[in-house]
Amino acid sequence: MPGGRLTQQERQQIALGLADDLAYAEIARRLDRPTSTITREVMRNGGPAAYRPDLAHRATENRARRRRPSTPKAPVRTDGRDARAVRDYEEAFATVFMQGGLPRMTARVLAALYATDAGSLTAGELSERLQVSPGSVSKAVAFLESQSLIRRERDDRRRERYVVDDELWYQSMIASARANDRMVEIAREGVAVLGPGTPAAARLENVARFMDFVSEGIVRAAEQARAILLSPPRDTGTEPRREEAEPGTEADGAGGA
Repeated sequence: MPGGRLTQQERQQIALGLADDLAYAEIARRLDRPTSTITREVMRNGGPAAYRPDLAHRATENRARRRRPSTPKAPVRTDGRDARAVRDYEEAFATVFMQGGLPRMTARVLAALYATDAGSLTAGELSERLQVSPGSVSKAVAFLESQSLIRRERDDRRRERYVVDDELWYQSMIASARANDRMVEIAREGVAVLGPGTPAAARLENVARFMDFVSEGIVRAAEQARAILLSPPRDTGTEPRREEAEPGTEADGAGGA
């Protein structure tokens, strides 16, 4: 059933689907399961390249045995939101971060921070919210900070808080572009070492040109879009309208054609 736990047979089908290079959505359709269920199952158990149905099933059984026999209560919220819906959303959001390359705990921490109105939590609050050890939180936030995805600050009680805000998306994009610059440098070093005109050197020069172009595009787009992060959305809860042309884009281009 779509709402129940995955069976061992379903996990075998997931493995076969991955071997056939099927998309998560197609595997989910064949099993009559939500796509998010398949995505979480695969990412939680080694990813598409390392997923093993027998190991995944055993790990699930072990987790079930470690849980308390009583049914856990949904956390009490005072903001009027459905606690279970918020928790499920955070898990789905974390899965997207995992697909982007973040480790599971790191992804869960980042998703939890973005799902708070304040945009900040202490280590203790994260530990309680995610039901994990403070050590796990510490490792996750250290990695996130190194990638410019969060920042630290102290509140009026001198507690260290981990913060996400709109400006961090810009800073993260710029950091990503700078990381690409190093790839350009090392590729061009290879051109000199391997000898211009050789197939290996030509391959590396293409990599350098490609990454250089991408980096410039990222920086240019981030600078142009930075104002979006610093201005409030016009209509929260809906997708932004794209019909209106920005000054100097489609409208100007049409007039000059």
